[in-house]
Amino acid sequence: MRVVVTGSSGRLGRSLASGLAAAGHEVIGLDRTPAGLEGVDERTVDLAALGAAAHALDELRPDALVHLAGIAVPFSAPERDILLTNTALAHDVLAAAASARVGRVLAASSPTPIGYSSPSWRATAVPIDETHPLAPANAYALSKVVIEETVRMFARTAPGAFGFFRPCYVISPEEWAGAPTQQGHTVAERLADPALAAVSLFNYVDARDVAGFVDAWLAAPADAIDGEGFFVGAADALAERPVAELWREFAPALGPAADDLTGTAPVFSVAKARDRLGWSPTRDWRSELAAAAASGPAAAPGDAAPAHPTPSVTALAETDRPTGITRRELHHTAEGTTPAAPATDTAAATTGTRTA
Repeated sequence: MRVVVTGSSGRLGRSLASGLAAAGHEVIGLDRTPAGLEGVDERTVDLAALGAAAHALDELRPDALVHLAGIAVPFSAPERDILLTNTALAHDVLAAAASARVGRVLAASSPTPIGYSSPSWRATAVPIDETHPLAPANAYALSKVVIEETVRMFARTAPGAFGFFRPCYVISPEEWAGAPTQQGHTVAERLADPALAAVSLFNYVDARDVAGFVDAWLAAPADAIDGEGFFVGAADALAERPVAELWREFAPALGPAADDLTGTAPVFSVAKARDRLGWSPTRDWRSELAAAAASGPAAAPGDAAPAHPTPSVTALAETDRPTGITRRELHHTAEGTTPAAPATDTAAATTGTRTA
């Protein structure tokens, strides 16, 4: 299948585009800066430019499109800029896909629309699945709600199948070896201090497993995916102790239902993806850290990840603080490698270059 991936140079985009290529798809990556991905035809495109998406898709005529591009991190730019950039970019890309009659269109959303960053938020059910009510608490989360509704609009009005997915806290391959995650901490640091992982309710997903999900989504019957959304996460929690033992101190908004999250059970359910698509995650933090340790010394911060001079892009950094977290709130770069002040240069924080 000929697949276009927007934001292909980002944290998620690199693994997703490479994974689809390895699975046998013809993959074309659209981004402002190429990442040097093996097996991927990378095109330099500024998708924020008027008509750029329509021109690219009219020329490429893909069978499918995966849209990752956008401002990736909550509070990394002014709220208005995040809302307008993410929603306008998604509408432009999806409208261009509909006009080009792309058969399958999948857009990245986020778990944040359920609202767990709000001090007043309480989980209505645990584990959390796609039926949980939405209550966005910032412009980033609101932009994802609008993107999900944009997907549903095109599912109702355009040919082909349109869907969205909510990837959990994305961990790219180099981060198992010690490169910083999108909050600026290593995986080991997040495990050692539960407050760090609690900001995203202990969720995570290996970027390569997301590629596997997308491959399964592309192969699914249209009536199983059209207008539908899916959580995409690991089969376990990013915690050394059961969530049942941690939630009272670190994530009290989960409530007593979290007492059932014993063993390695995660907060977010991926049962819908398993049942409808036959997809299940294959990687967990224990085996990945063990494999990284066996392969050599951990990477120093900044050594493992490719350098990408232009920040920006997609929907994967869950840096909101849920109720009950008392650590100071952190700001992060869109690249997700070092703590930084929120971006104020909107032009540098838009347009489809990479995921966080």
